[in-house]
Amino acid sequence: MPHPHNASEARGLALGLLGVTIFALTLPMTRLAVGTPEAPLMSGLFIAMGRAAVAGLLSGALLLALRAPLPQRTERGPLVLTALGVVFGFPLLTSMAMRHVSAVHASVIVGVLPLATAAVGALLHRQRPSPAFWACALLGTGLVVAFAVLRSGGAGLSLHPADLLLLGAMLCAAVGYGFGARLSQDMRAEFVICWALVISLPATVPLAALSLPATPMPALAWGGFAYVSVFSMWLGFFAWYRGLALGGTVRVSQVQLVQPFLGMLFAVPLLGERLDAVSVGFGLAVMATVLLGRRMPVRPRPASA
Repeated sequence: MPHPHNASEARGLALGLLGVTIFALTLPMTRLAVGTPEAPLMSGLFIAMGRAAVAGLLSGALLLALRAPLPQRTERGPLVLTALGVVFGFPLLTSMAMRHVSAVHASVIVGVLPLATAAVGALLHRQRPSPAFWACALLGTGLVVAFAVLRSGGAGLSLHPADLLLLGAMLCAAVGYGFGARLSQDMRAEFVICWALVISLPATVPLAALSLPATPMPALAWGGFAYVSVFSMWLGFFAWYRGLALGGTVRVSQVQLVQPFLGMLFAVPLLGERLDAVSVGFGLAVMATVLLGRRMPVRPRPASA
């Protein structure tokens, strides 16, 4: 009979992988909605605030239907920080960046997210990853950064401003994931993202209305917007926060190492981008670090004397 802790961790990893798969489509779908510099479509502000407004209205309906209790006083601060990270920061920065970089390129930058999430999780949840665990996380992150340098197409190692936006988005996501996972220990996982979205409605609805496209948009752009509104901004978090709560933020966060390559795979049929042997090779190498990281110990910090 499996140990309850192992069974909980395995379920957490499975839910984390489901969430990551949903999130992996976010950048390609955002690219569909935002367009390119040569053929711009929806603005980054509308995509970010509009998706949060749609998901917030869905969240309000769900909370009412389930008669969810109001957040406790101690939960309100972490909810605000969660919202700043995953309702405002990540969507706005990625939506602004995606007009200027391909989905394949942006998906690679996502590779820094597991290390950032693990660091935030270790601080918030008093976990102490072993040196070997951090070595796996650093190796995986190093692989995706090396891939980004190899495939950047630039003359040197300088970063495009869109890359800086994407790196800022990863930091925002890590903070939102960390605080959301902590809240998921005490409230239902789906309530965490729902309340974060609902408390954001006074800002997201007006901003979405002000930035509504002034000209007709193609159906593909609206399809991309619908996906990031319902799946990326809402349903994906149901699985993701529950997975972090069950399996531990530090360990489950490493599942994100496969997200860049899932994103690249999705970009091929959706956007016509290319996936070659080098990309596959790096993808397999990064996935290997995830498997190794799973085997490395992650222990609670000792209680202070």
